[in-house]
This record gives sequence, structure tokens and C-alpha cells, in this order.
Amino acid sequence: MSKFVKEMIISEIESRIGDVQDFVIVDSAKLDAITDNGFRVKLQEKGISALTVKNSLARRAFENAGVEGLGDVLRGPSTLVWGGEDIVALSKEMSKWATEIEELAIKGGLTEGTSLSSDDVQKLSKSPGRTELIGEIVSRILGPGAQVAGALLGPGGTVAGQIKSIADGDES
Repeated sequence: MSKFVKEMIISEIESRIGDVQDFVIVDSAKLDAITDNGFRVKLQEKGISALTVKNSLARRAFENAGVEGLGDVLRGPSTLVWGGEDIVALSKEMSKWATEIEELAIKGGLTEGTSLSSDDVQKLSKSPGRTELIGEIVSRILGPGAQVAGALLGPGGTVAGQIKSIADGDES
């Protein structure tokens, strides 16, 4: 490959990844064409992009983009996967696919400049995602208010029920 062609490929990789900082790298080389195409179509439906790259060109594109930490992961056949809601959702999706397709192997990843091993990606897939954490925070914030409201409404409801029964003529 000529230097001009390599530079064109590097700039294409840079434009595709943009300012993304969270990646999962998989080895999809053993997939047959039909399985690989189905896998990529399902990822696109969820807003996840996959790009099979030559490692040396990907390293140079990442260096130019200021992304570091993927050097050890980019060995052998590599497919960059990025997108989705956050890195947890991406790792959950890729872990799901790795269990469904035996030939697909998770090699590692990168999140906010921190390199992840394949085990780290698996562990990350078991943690709560962004929306789950937001829901948990909101419930913790609203929890004490709900307890106070319940404490105020409980006795008030009892008194209101007794007044109503007295007004209806039921003296029990």
C-alpha cells in the first residue's frame, strides 16, 4: 500500500471515530459473511458502529485523534465497536453477542483513556448503565420525601375516616 493510500485510510478512520472515547475491540475474523452481516445490521439498528481495521493504521489514526491506551489490544484481527448510550450499554451488547456467536471474541476496550481487558469488558457489562444509575439516584432523592408524605397522610387518613363514619352515623 502506498503512503498516500495509507494516509487516506487513516483520515477515513479518524473521520469515522470522530471524538469518541469509548470503544470495545472484538475479533470477528472467524465469522462467516452472513453471520457478520447480520451482526453488523443488528448493531446499526441500536446505533452502534463497527469498523474492521488494519491495526497499524488504527494506531496511527488513534494517535492523531489523541486517543491512547489501545496499543496492547490492537493485535491480530480487530474490529472497533463504538456507539450506543454509554460504555456499559456497549459492553452489555457486545457481551451478549459474544455469548450468542461463539466465533466472536472480545479482545478489550477503552473508556476515557483507560485500557480495558476482555475480562474488564465482561465485568463492566454486569454493572448498571447510565439510565439505571439515574433512576437509582432519583429514587434515593425522592425516598425520604415519600416517607414524610406517608407519615403525614397515614394518621390524617385515619382521622378523616373516623370523622366520616361519625358523620354517616356509624359509631363503631
